[in-house]
Amino acid sequence: MAERITLEVTRYYPGRDKEPGFQTYEVPLRKEWVVLDALNYVKDKVDGSLSFRWSCRMGICGSCGMMVNGEPKLTCATFLSDYAPGPLRVEPLKNFPILRDLIVDISDFLGKLTKAKPWLIREDEKPLADGEYLQTPEQLDTFQQFSMCINCLLCYSACPVYGLDPLFSGPAAIALAQRYNMDSRDQGANERLDILSQHDGIWACTFVGDCTRVCPKHVDPAGAIQQYKLTAAKEWIKSLLMPWGGR
Repeated sequence: MAERITLEVTRYYPGRDKEPGFQTYEVPLRKEWVVLDALNYVKDKVDGSLSFRWSCRMGICGSCGMMVNGEPKLTCATFLSDYAPGPLRVEPLKNFPILRDLIVDISDFLGKLTKAKPWLIREDEKPLADGEYLQTPEQLDTFQQFSMCINCLLCYSACPVYGLDPLFSGPAAIALAQRYNMDSRDQGANERLDILSQHDGIWACTFVGDCTRVCPKHVDPAGAIQQYKLTAAKEWIKSLLMPWGGR
């Protein structure tokens, strides 16, 4: 008989259930299977009512993030065999409202992301006929690490500050803002600093570092936030020493 492993999966149906609970499923324990394969097995073969998000299955879209035995993980990159003999508990990401089963409401993050303005801002645009805004490989290297974010939200689920203070802008939004601040083509750093240097922005971070530890793309949001703090501190000192200069 083939080996099997027990999954303990969060189930929650709004309007019917007062609070989330757990349901147990037995799935095949196959060496090549990741947790997402096991969930799809349950969905296809055992219980079609189980709800969860996934898309690419390649660690690119970021949509299959869940809590696996208490740790924020991409379920498409987390092997079942690492948790044998089980049981294995799968829950929705922490620090977000549950919509249904393993699906969380990410509206708060999307609002914070928009507030951080993670796009190129130009005060002046050159004519299209003048060509692209070129960069050297060295200029690209300064921000490329922070550009790898896939918005999987594992960092928000791991962040104790966001768990205690939902007003905190959060790791991914600030790291992506810093990515554009460091882009040689961008002119919006001052605009973002005015927003993210508020009490619910960079200064709320206590540098626990769990966001960097769980990041599947090695973005290092904790490092990005500390860089941002240094920039903000320099700008504050400049404003004291040269109050007439402006930014």
